[in-house]
Amino acid sequence: MIIMTSSQPLLSSSSSNLDPSPVEPPPPPLNVVSLSRLCPTTSLSSLIFDGAQSNYLDVKDNDIVSVGDTDCYQKPLDHTDSVVTIERFHSADSQFFQRFSLECPTKERRHLVSWGTMELQENPATLEISGVSLVQDRVSKSQRVRHRSVQFEDNLSAEENPRLIYVNDPKKTNSKYEFTGNEVRTSKYTVITFLPKNIFIQFHRVAYLYFLAIAALNQLPPLAVFGRTVSLFPLLFVLAVTAFKDGYEDWRRHRSDENENNREALVLQSGQYRLKKWKKIQAGDVLKVSANETIPSDMVLLATSDPSGIAYIQTINLDGESNLKTRYARQETVSTVFEGHTISGLIKCEQPNRNIYEFTANMEFNKQRFPLSQSNILLRGCQLKNTEWVLGVVVYAGQETKAMLNSTASPSKRSRLESYMNRETLWLSVFLFVMCAVVALGMGLWLERHRVQLDTLPYYRKRYFRNGRYDGKPYKYYGIAMETFFSFLSSIIVFQIMIPISLYITMEMVRLGQSYFMIEDKHMYDSSSDSRFQCRSLNINEDLGQIRYVFADKTGTLTENKMEFQRASVYGKNYGSSSSVTDVTMPEASISAGAAGKRWKLKSKIVTDTELVKLLHKDLDGNERVAAHEFFLTLAACNTVIPILRHSSSCAMSHLHEKVEGIDYQGESPDEQALVAAAAAYGYTLIERTSGHIVIDVNGEKLRLDVLGLHEFDSVRKRMSVVIRFPNNSVKVLVKGADTSMFNILAKPIDEVDHGANIMHATDSHLTEYSSQGLRTLVVAARDLTAAEFEEWQQMYEEASTSLTERSIKLRQTAGLIECNLNLLGATGIEDKLQDGVPETIECLRQAGINVWVLTGDKQETAISIGLSCKLLTPDMQKIVINGHSEDECRRLLADAKSKYVVKSAILRNKDLKHKKCTENDYLEIADDTITSSVSQWHAGKAVGMKSAPLALVIDGNSLVYILEKDLEPELFDLAISCKVVLCCRVAPLQKAGIVDLIKSRTDDMTLAIGDGANDVSMIQMADVGVGICGQEGRQAVMASDFAMGQFRFLKRLLLVHGHWNYQRVGCLVLYNFYRNAVFVLMLFWYILCTAFSTTSALTDLSSMLYSVLYTSVPTIVVGILEKDLSHKTLLQHPKLYGAGHRQESYNMYLFWITMIDTLWQSLVLFYIPVCIYEDSTVDVWSMGSLWAITVVVLVNIHLAMDIQRWFLIIHIATWGSIVITCACLVILDSIPRFPNYWTIYHLVKSATYWLTIILTITIALLPRFLFKAIHQFYWPSDIQIAREAEILRKWPDHLRSKPDQGSR
Repeated sequence: MIIMTSSQPLLSSSSSNLDPSPVEPPPPPLNVVSLSRLCPTTSLSSLIFDGAQSNYLDVKDNDIVSVGDTDCYQKPLDHTDSVVTIERFHSADSQFFQRFSLECPTKERRHLVSWGTMELQENPATLEISGVSLVQDRVSKSQRVRHRSVQFEDNLSAEENPRLIYVNDPKKTNSKYEFTGNEVRTSKYTVITFLPKNIFIQFHRVAYLYFLAIAALNQLPPLAVFGRTVSLFPLLFVLAVTAFKDGYEDWRRHRSDENENNREALVLQSGQYRLKKWKKIQAGDVLKVSANETIPSDMVLLATSDPSGIAYIQTINLDGESNLKTRYARQETVSTVFEGHTISGLIKCEQPNRNIYEFTANMEFNKQRFPLSQSNILLRGCQLKNTEWVLGVVVYAGQETKAMLNSTASPSKRSRLESYMNRETLWLSVFLFVMCAVVALGMGLWLERHRVQLDTLPYYRKRYFRNGRYDGKPYKYYGIAMETFFSFLSSIIVFQIMIPISLYITMEMVRLGQSYFMIEDKHMYDSSSDSRFQCRSLNINEDLGQIRYVFADKTGTLTENKMEFQRASVYGKNYGSSSSVTDVTMPEASISAGAAGKRWKLKSKIVTDTELVKLLHKDLDGNERVAAHEFFLTLAACNTVIPILRHSSSCAMSHLHEKVEGIDYQGESPDEQALVAAAAAYGYTLIERTSGHIVIDVNGEKLRLDVLGLHEFDSVRKRMSVVIRFPNNSVKVLVKGADTSMFNILAKPIDEVDHGANIMHATDSHLTEYSSQGLRTLVVAARDLTAAEFEEWQQMYEEASTSLTERSIKLRQTAGLIECNLNLLGATGIEDKLQDGVPETIECLRQAGINVWVLTGDKQETAISIGLSCKLLTPDMQKIVINGHSEDECRRLLADAKSKYVVKSAILRNKDLKHKKCTENDYLEIADDTITSSVSQWHAGKAVGMKSAPLALVIDGNSLVYILEKDLEPELFDLAISCKVVLCCRVAPLQKAGIVDLIKSRTDDMTLAIGDGANDVSMIQMADVGVGICGQEGRQAVMASDFAMGQFRFLKRLLLVHGHWNYQRVGCLVLYNFYRNAVFVLMLFWYILCTAFSTTSALTDLSSMLYSVLYTSVPTIVVGILEKDLSHKTLLQHPKLYGAGHRQESYNMYLFWITMIDTLWQSLVLFYIPVCIYEDSTVDVWSMGSLWAITVVVLVNIHLAMDIQRWFLIIHIATWGSIVITCACLVILDSIPRFPNYWTIYHLVKSATYWLTIILTITIALLPRFLFKAIHQFYWPSDIQIAREAEILRKWPDHLRSKPDQGSR
């Protein structure tokens, strides 16, 4: 049996040899032929499955294919999935697909099925387009229109409330329905609502409520510890600064909105196009947009400057993609416009929604009804390119446009260290409560003890004794119980800075500074794409230093996503091996067209196989040559690529002076561009694509093909097909797709001896070979359609394309009619090269203790090959492969793997977690022979003594469909975390998010996801840190990420350098802020205990307020931005130093309690040493307050200086300058007569005792800290300390290092 069902050549030159009967479609029959009759290999249940599961699968794959009379269809590709991109074929493998083709899933399996298909809800990255038209005679056309009109009414009844748009009649359109105008508003506030709304939003922060409560308490007369005005200043200052920032940002939004709304567009009014401001445009208006102008609203195309109705747009403002996309106007409306008739009609469309990749509508025009789809609408924000003008009618305006409905922010993420910080803040709240309770209890006991003396004691006597108007009147004394309660509240006011509210503001400023230096890092600038590093989130900088798991996409992330056609399997023969390839691009990379005297000059370099070229040029009509012709014809025709012709030139190097025509291909998928360019290299050059046909230059002869219909790629079918009519009226369906879906729909061979079986086996072996080489594979097939098959498909196609409900499901069912019994033509292998530095980066991350998992949509063999080439997988690894086709099989495979490799369960692993963390403290070791030996000799303690080979888990998306059930997730988790590498193949976007959530929800480890396409958005948003790659698949991953960069290799510097620095800085910053506030509060606490628990203070109100705002804040911010414990060279040279973040060496509960103990000691020394020295002197309390103020500022700044490892000029200025500023402020405050501390500082500075007291206090206070640091560093040094010593010693001259070296020997 011959695989080719028809031996007729595709070229017009050879068609004379055969005389097939032309397919002349009769009027569509009223009954529907059964599917089993048309496609025996595809069961009807597969179609029932698509419909039956729609309730809970929520399939929104945008497989909308509209059809119309002499028109085309174009539709966006779901996700970033190119029709030839294996890496993004997301649903399960062939067995999974075949299984559900035979039976409908039960209710119990709804969840696991949804894991296999819910990626269809994700945001696609591309707007893929394609041309579809129907060439029909007028008789059958009118019958189909009448039949479709009946179907339309049926579909309309399912749509509860369609939107009615009267073309060129905005008054009638808006009179019955109150549609929004075209004015947009992105601002939050108005002049009236700004103050109340902004204050309301700000008080959503609990910290501000704390401020407000403190200020309110201070306004009560019994609790007025500070001045009432002074107590309000911190709160008002914070509110004012935040309000100013919010107001400025909103003013900029107002200005942007005003500029946008006042732009002008041409609107059809009274038969003439007149300028009208955008904000006055209404639904129903007919607009005229010229080249390079922005589309002002969502509008349906009516006509373009191209008589075929084609228009080119750029959607960079909508989805970040810069490549051109095509949209089409219906031929019915185009002809009316060009003939000069009045434009009128009715559009019934869906209600406004945010799905920018789908549009479902029907149009009544000149007594005809026809469908409208995504290919017929221009969205607001797009720019018109390569088209002189377009006409369109507004269907959605203003806030109802898809662009405005999608203007929502990404979900916010919170730093892990900040959540730990809140835990310690809770402990500080407990300390605050205890101190206030002690003061209140002491006050109550003191009052009870002196009850009989209260009438004579100052401030507590019950009546005035002096003469005057107050003579004999009582004081405001509330009794012991109330006085005790008021003392508790007053203590809260005095000790309010124990809760470091200013820390939140300080952290934001520090993160902003850190982000600036990350953005300006020249080592993370990608010159090839001219993209700098981007910080899109300022909340999680420090999380970069604690990443334990990295989840990476493959295509475009690890690879360049620049596809090159390398191998081809045609009719069972392998082409493209190194021995038979030759560069036929010639010196000018041009492709000869032979007889036409014209050559097409491609932009890219193409390498072809000489044997395959000879086969294509053989003058014979054998099956092999016919298969080769159909193979390359399918590559040239079954795509959505747009050919762009450049200026012609003369080829000087050619003796015949052939005319050379430049041609570029604009495609939304690099795979499609590579396949079309490969077809052109072999003589099948796509040179024209219009709304109803395509033109292919076949070795100099132009072949015009009518495009009758196109079924776009979707994640359920995993293939793409196009129905083509040839000049001899024969109709063929050309299909390409993933091998897992294509082999199920091929014509079954009669027996094993059949030649078709041999071709299938040979092609399958070639696919395995290509995959093992890391190539991306596709299978190509085709077949002839009989007149009956074509009519049946055409009728269902038109009915499905006019449906307003479940259009994608109906179109998928329609595709099943023709995507069966296909003749295998061959397969392709496309190379996607690794990016520079990927193997080194992965190895570096692995040495840093980071687990790298790759989640890809590619075949398992392709993913393994890439894993080996990028050093993710090593030859010594034991590979565990999980390819299950049922829940029971997956359970068995997981259990077998766990038992074979002795994998512990999560419960036992948690018991060993504490021991594991303890052993990790000895993560690095240094050689004993010399302290100056290279740090490169350090080794991972965990790896020592390991006898078994590391494990690598390879699992496919089909297995994940079953495993991502609650009862199997623990089994997968136990196995996965026991492996050094996990490689997931054929996974869907939400399966990627499920894998991330598997680790994130079951461990405390930090996760990072990195990708470049829209299919990576789910995992980017799920992970603790999301990184987007500015790649070839648009910018949706970038827009959803927290950080963005141009190359994967920059991840090494981002984590090992900036991540380490940021974590170390913020950890020290938080501990230092806890310390500096607590030492000040404890100093006040000891003073209150010595003043009869009276909640009085020796410091003025301004001094207490300026302590956190001015005296000690600037050094904290500067050090938090600029401090570097190690140089970037050391951190990159020794990746194991990154483990300090895993062990939380810069911030943990142990350090918190050590800091608090040290704070307690320093506060005692700070208070009692001056008291003891001045105990018998005549110094008053305000003089002591001035002494304490300057001493505590000097103390906390020297405390900070002890932790600074790398001094810069600005750090010196900030640290010592804050002490100078404190002294200057104290002098100024003591020079104001109205203050109680007037002139005290001038008396103190004259005394040597004053200066000696400061020096003695600071020395005694910091001595335990100094000794603790010295002893700990000498006997138990950390990795960071050892590396710092080695770094310092390397800078010393050799003669200074020789002595200690000799002494050590």
